[in-house]
Amino acid sequence: MTALPAAVAAVGHWPRRPGALLDWLIGDARRLPDGPTLLTELCTRLVAQGVPLARASFHLRVLHPQLFGVGFYWQRGAKEIRVFRAQHGIEQTDLFLKSPMRLLFEGAGAVRQRLDLPDAPLAVPLFEELRREGLTDYVALPVTFSDGMIHGTTWSSDHPGGFGGAALAQLEDLLPVFGLLLEIHLSRRMAITLLDTYVGHNAGERILKGEITRGRGTTVAAAIWYCDLRGFTALSERLGRDALLACLNDYFDCMAGAVERQGGEILKFIGDALLAIFPLAGEQACRRALAAACEARETMAALNARRRARGDEALAFGIALHVGEVMYGNIGAADRLDFTVIGPAVNLAVRLERLCRSLDRELLLSDSFACDCAAPPLSSLGRHRLEGIARPVEVFTLPAGA
Repeated sequence: MTALPAAVAAVGHWPRRPGALLDWLIGDARRLPDGPTLLTELCTRLVAQGVPLARASFHLRVLHPQLFGVGFYWQRGAKEIRVFRAQHGIEQTDLFLKSPMRLLFEGAGAVRQRLDLPDAPLAVPLFEELRREGLTDYVALPVTFSDGMIHGTTWSSDHPGGFGGAALAQLEDLLPVFGLLLEIHLSRRMAITLLDTYVGHNAGERILKGEITRGRGTTVAAAIWYCDLRGFTALSERLGRDALLACLNDYFDCMAGAVERQGGEILKFIGDALLAIFPLAGEQACRRALAAACEARETMAALNARRRARGDEALAFGIALHVGEVMYGNIGAADRLDFTVIGPAVNLAVRLERLCRSLDRELLLSDSFACDCAAPPLSSLGRHRLEGIARPVEVFTLPAGA
């Protein structure tokens, strides 16, 4: 085996790469918590080394149900990073079509515009804006991630004459490592976003912390929400695919939005049904669940008013609220798991919701929920037998007008 060079063996580590900034990117920068912090630290260090940098940004295309991309903007002297979230559809607007980012995303190796020259062809609206702010030079450079997706960075100077050749060479030398760190941060952020979107925030946090073993879970006390859209089968026969999906999305916006605004966690959509929990103990969980149900009824009433106004039929629904202990964790096959809740309390909530149709009510509460909830006076609808539930359950609802 070849022996280590004597100098290396003596100091106990490999020789450092030339360039303090590259050393920092390869080393300590990897431990920074997120992309904006990375951009701030890098720009601060570049300025300290004499790079005439006044503004910088990076623009990432993201895998997100609502966003096309996100941009982070650093400005010398500003206290914090400015964030711009670009919604899907921005790629069809003049703002994007006339931007240097479009050119980078389409394969341009770089875009540079001197802003201090009187005959500079300012064909891009952004360049005129930057010149009015006193900037003298603008450079946009692409960053290509390991999946082949091209993202963008921009670097602007207010120094007379703009960037020198040495400064531009330094930026180009640093970009591959900077891009690698951006990809790591973006991958981490996308994993969190996708987990939040598909399994919920709390479940996503648990999964990222390692709770991924089948059968692993915890017992939690929670208020349980279960709602269902009535007549969905008949509705799906009458509506075309796109109209049906739009109808479902409108309905779930009303239900899910109310749940999330009141601190509930949506666990799953089951066709036209929604299961959620409010994982707090006692009265607080019940109060939030009931507030969400009241809000959902109001937003559904507004939705149905709009539907009637355009000649569509109103949507009927049922919401059941119960409270109890549930097992919260991983269930499923060896290689396909679901992070959800199970237990008798969940079964009761599902069975209770089925009474909404026969009792002609939009909202039903179990006796356990009514007992724990410091709510306005509730109206009892009597005791009812629920399929698979041993004891008769007294069922409550809000009085008329509540």
